Amino acid sequence: MQTKHLVFISAFILLFSSILAAQSSVVQKYDSVAVHIAKEALGSNNSYTMLEDLCTKVGNRISGSPQAAKAVQWAMKRMQDLGFENVHLEPVMVPHWVRGPVEEAYLLLPSGQREKLKITTLGGSIATPAEGITAEIVEVKSFDELRALGDKAKGKIVFFNGVMDPTLLDTFAAYGGAVSQRSAGAVAAAKVGAVAAVVRSMSLTVNDDPHTGTMSYEPGVPQIPAVTISTAAADRLDALLGSDPGARLFIRTSSATLPPVTAHNLMGELTGSEKPDEVIVVSGHIDSWDLSVGAHDDGAGCAQSIEALLLIRELGLKPKRTIRAVLFMDEENGSAGGRDYARSDNRKAERHIAAIESDRGGFLPIGMGVGAKGEAFDRIKAWEPLFQRIGLQWIRPGGGGSDIAPLAESGTMLLDLVPDSQRYFDVHHSGTDTLDKVNPRELQLGANAMALMAYLLAEEGIPR
Repeated sequence: MQTKHLVFISAFILLFSSILAAQSSVVQKYDSVAVHIAKEALGSNNSYTMLEDLCTKVGNRISGSPQAAKAVQWAMKRMQDLGFENVHLEPVMVPHWVRGPVEEAYLLLPSGQREKLKITTLGGSIATPAEGITAEIVEVKSFDELRALGDKAKGKIVFFNGVMDPTLLDTFAAYGGAVSQRSAGAVAAAKVGAVAAVVRSMSLTVNDDPHTGTMSYEPGVPQIPAVTISTAAADRLDALLGSDPGARLFIRTSSATLPPVTAHNLMGELTGSEKPDEVIVVSGHIDSWDLSVGAHDDGAGCAQSIEALLLIRELGLKPKRTIRAVLFMDEENGSAGGRDYARSDNRKAERHIAAIESDRGGFLPIGMGVGAKGEAFDRIKAWEPLFQRIGLQWIRPGGGGSDIAPLAESGTMLLDLVPDSQRYFDVHHSGTDTLDKVNPRELQLGANAMALMAYLLAEEGIPR
């Protein structure tokens, strides 16, 4: 028995040693590639130049708008001018919501005073009646609080003042814990008879910039208008209701949902030299909200995706598998682009090995999330020293994104670039998501990491 154990242990040690040796050889094989990609990236500044061009020549790009269509044409010409292969569009039917010219709100105090309140309408919201809505305000910080109010909320405006948890280091986790009041608050308020919903902006920073975002309605539930106010205004309103619970609010908006529009996903690629039908995707989404030029969300991801291909091509590398940059349409208003891409007949002749998404802003990249387990994850994790060589700190389980998520249905490995997120929700979905908030070097480092990961995946593949 003891001999059998020794044989087993010896075999295990041998296997483990061979795995380590294989992993080490891969790192050694691509070390010079990682260094050269980094030098080419940091010496070029192409990502920022492209982002600047998009922001200044196109501007905001809400799904279904002429500006969104213009952005697609801009990016297609850029890919064609860079000499990418198979540059083409694929149609996507997208919603077409417009904000309208009227957004105004006033606090009507018991003293008779009137105080202006800056608001922004949530994407997908209906407008108020032409004369506006005036009603008392009830404040809640959770859906449970709202349900407990029962008839006390009937005929009133519900003010959702749930905050993003500042104790969480991961700001995306803090966002995920609070965002349901934005996406589903109007439905919850309507179910208790409210006439409108006002939502605290999804941000950890206290300032007077309201943040928008999408919301939806539920069949069979009355549709009521929904707006957001800034974090500073939310704190002011909270204090006011503590001293003057009889305060009322006047809201007037003019948003509308128009008929759906045919828009497009855009893609261009470096065709694989040995396995052209096996595809690695690098991606961002070309649409943005209408309050700003969407520099971080997600002009940054689009610029990085184009630059990732350019870096590989400029170094004369010939990937075995196809590396494709995909700029998705409609991430902000329903993610139709991601769904249609994954389910297109054009995918039937292709096998998507992996997809990388950049949709967390163009801040300093710190890691890469990988949506895989077992041997597949272990293979990617073994490449971590190469990424540490170019500035990333880690490769961890848990990758994906809204646009590439549908590809998982066909077994595609999902990855996402993870930047430092501490400042992201300062600008997310707000009027301050502008080019001056982007650091050119940090943006380029993200493109560098995407290029290296895409090339490694194209060369080495992943275990089936």
